[in-house]
Amino acid sequence: MEQVESNLTNFDVIVAGGGPSGIAAAVASAREGARTLLIERYGFLGGAGTAMMVNPWMSYRAGNGGEQIIFGVLQELIDGMSELGMYGHPKARNAFDPEALKVVAEKLSIEAGVTLLYHTFLAGVKMDEDGKTIRSIQLANKQGLVEMKAQMYVDTTGDADLAALAGAVVDKGREVDSNCQPMTLNFRMANVDVQHMPDKNEITRLFLEAKEKGEVDCPREDVLWFYANQPDVIHFNTTRVILKDATDPWQLTEAEIEGRRQVQQLVAFLKRDVAGFENAYLQTTAPQIGVRESRRVIGEHVLTAEELLSACKFDDVIARGAYPVDIHNPTGSGTVIQSLKPGEWYDIPLRSLIPLKIDNLLVGGRPISATHEAHSAIRVQPIAIAIGQAAGTAAALCVQDKVNPRQLHVGNVQQSLIKQGARLR
Repeated sequence: MEQVESNLTNFDVIVAGGGPSGIAAAVASAREGARTLLIERYGFLGGAGTAMMVNPWMSYRAGNGGEQIIFGVLQELIDGMSELGMYGHPKARNAFDPEALKVVAEKLSIEAGVTLLYHTFLAGVKMDEDGKTIRSIQLANKQGLVEMKAQMYVDTTGDADLAALAGAVVDKGREVDSNCQPMTLNFRMANVDVQHMPDKNEITRLFLEAKEKGEVDCPREDVLWFYANQPDVIHFNTTRVILKDATDPWQLTEAEIEGRRQVQQLVAFLKRDVAGFENAYLQTTAPQIGVRESRRVIGEHVLTAEELLSACKFDDVIARGAYPVDIHNPTGSGTVIQSLKPGEWYDIPLRSLIPLKIDNLLVGGRPISATHEAHSAIRVQPIAIAIGQAAGTAAALCVQDKVNPRQLHVGNVQQSLIKQGARLR
């Protein structure tokens, strides 16, 4: 009995958060031979792609229609969903079915040897006396508070929860006032007569008219929608919830309530004013509001927008991206987009995954070390997957080599990632 309990509470690597980055981190870690635990607060994997229903995946190519630059676990997820006939749409090639992502991500994890633990929430961190080493983490689930230990930890919570609880240096929002990009509750309309829908400019014109009349109260400046995999279903990323902190449970609760209020107004507007939606209905809202930005960890290197927009290359590259700087106004309407030159991409260095002050922690996904502006580019799911794969690989290699991330030979990480199907050049 003691042996069984030990096996279930002691691991080589613990990955906190089963979103896109966490999936890739856990799979990569397990494939490197590390006993890996992936904890997730919901009963399924996918995070932003399932619980937040963020869809479609933003481009993983260098420029519009350019060379594909992100592969590895991302490609495996794409291939798995494609085999199910649940990836891509004639008018939206990166659209995917959230139910397919749940199944394919789970299958990849199990086949890699990852131990999954659902319905479990990160509740606390215990540090060694040196204040630099995580001794254990506390988890809350149906058994109450449970203590788990690992040699290395990977924070893929999206909000840098583990890093913050461990005492890492973190920042939040933009420099001028710490306000973060707004949150969005995604929703879908079904039974839409797609053939009779106006174009995007006309829908936005009608939306702005409805705002002028006081029929819609939403700070967004336009209507953002996408085709879904299902016929006659349109996906909306249009609600805008401003001035709420996603790391404050009270404000997060308020954001969820506000998001649903906006959805109801938008549904009424679409059915009343927009051709093709007369007989449509609200199919679903996301289980959780979508969070663009919250905490960011300050690490060995802080990525800047200038580095990204100049297509900066790093010797310790562990992932690539080409998504533009994309800042939704934290306080109201307006969106700033700054793109790279066509065909260019930027590197993400291993140093940006290594938080200051903590010796046995790596960060995956959107909270890596970057400015508010740079974060707006690297926050999207395909890039988060690539970063997560690197974080999981590095964590497993740290265990193998008995070193901390600052001592890890980056060449070994790069070599392992290339073997896993990633492309760094």
